Amino acid sequence: MVQGTMLLVYALVAIVLLIVLIARFKLNPFVTLLVVSFVLAVSVGMPMTTIVKSFETGVGNALGHIALVIALGTMLGKMMAESGGAERIAQTLINWFGEKNVHWAMVTIALIVGLPVFFEVGFVLLIPIAFNVAKRTGTSMVLVGLSMVAGLSVVHGLIPPHPAALLAVTAYKADIGRTILYALIVGIPTAILAGPVFALQISKYVKLTGDNPMMAHFAADEKDRELPSFAITLATILLPVFLMLIGSWADVFFAPKTLPNDVLRLAGNSVMALLISVLVSFWTLGLARGMSRETILKFSNECLAPTATITLLVGAGGGFGRILMDSGISKVVVDMATSAQISPLLLGWMVAALIRLATGSATVAMTTACGIVAPIAAAAGARPEFMVLTTGAGSLIFSHVNDGGFWLVKEYFNMTVPQTFKTWSVLETIISVVALALTLGLATVV
Repeated sequence: MVQGTMLLVYALVAIVLLIVLIARFKLNPFVTLLVVSFVLAVSVGMPMTTIVKSFETGVGNALGHIALVIALGTMLGKMMAESGGAERIAQTLINWFGEKNVHWAMVTIALIVGLPVFFEVGFVLLIPIAFNVAKRTGTSMVLVGLSMVAGLSVVHGLIPPHPAALLAVTAYKADIGRTILYALIVGIPTAILAGPVFALQISKYVKLTGDNPMMAHFAADEKDRELPSFAITLATILLPVFLMLIGSWADVFFAPKTLPNDVLRLAGNSVMALLISVLVSFWTLGLARGMSRETILKFSNECLAPTATITLLVGAGGGFGRILMDSGISKVVVDMATSAQISPLLLGWMVAALIRLATGSATVAMTTACGIVAPIAAAAGARPEFMVLTTGAGSLIFSHVNDGGFWLVKEYFNMTVPQTFKTWSVLETIISVVALALTLGLATVV
């Protein structure tokens, strides 16, 4: 097998080839990801008997969670759209913030809804609202959507009790109260800069053309109808958020390994929480509003068709990331970072950033980096709360073609690959760099 830094050269060539084939030659992204993954694996000398299995493992790991989240979230979004619930929330946000400030509305609601849920869950919960806000105000989906994903991404990487950030708190043995305080001090201005401020500027240059098939499913047509109440709609969309929070606090209410504790943990699992919320929406936004069972069945079936491409692309991105790991490329990246003689705060950011670039997963980057850097940080006496923040910031840098989130944003926003790089990838990098700079600055004065 190819060894050492040559592995990084092969990986870089593979990523560039992916971008060129998809963006320049308009090849099918799913097929291109498969072909380039297999060519990379053969080129670096992976045993041919393990290549397909490795790719399949990556696909399975990616889709085992995300496919269920996308399917259930899409059903919940469809019920919100068809009942008028998403329109009701959009109207309320527009009234509160004004049409010129809808991007501020989206980053605010994303910061709140995203706290207990993984990025993908928050995304599918909020995308119907983003579509309706954009349609009703005539605002670019670039401005509305990027403001939303900025809030979700900042919470994902920086702010407990989000599950990813909690993993880092545990690994570094940080005080959760101080971590939350510092994370809010760093996270809120970071979300503002990467979300509304950046989105407002980039939306002047990135123009989305053509019909968006996902928006057609989730954005309601303008028509006179009685909309569900704001309270009922908000309660329905926040139900999975509430269930996940309760699940994470199960030990506070009941002793571990007891039946009530197990029930709360099960209900708090993201898939189970979404399933319960979808079933509740069938009543609150469907049957209670006069929809027939046949109509609800029709809506829940037809809304899944547009998600097929997204799901396949997320899976293929996971497969490509697994090839990068099993070929040894990820290990070379980690070894390079840990051999650098730098401060623990920068080391945590660098290790997480390189793992993120190599594997595509922010959660994998954060958890892996914590395991590597925690002993070094403890020996050096680094403040664990700031280690959580710099590691989280590094795990968010430059999302690209091996990240499921990249394809999620691309397909839902109906962007081209170059447009996704100019918007989503740059946004993630802004979050990473700004959060690092603010954390380093805060560490010097606290």
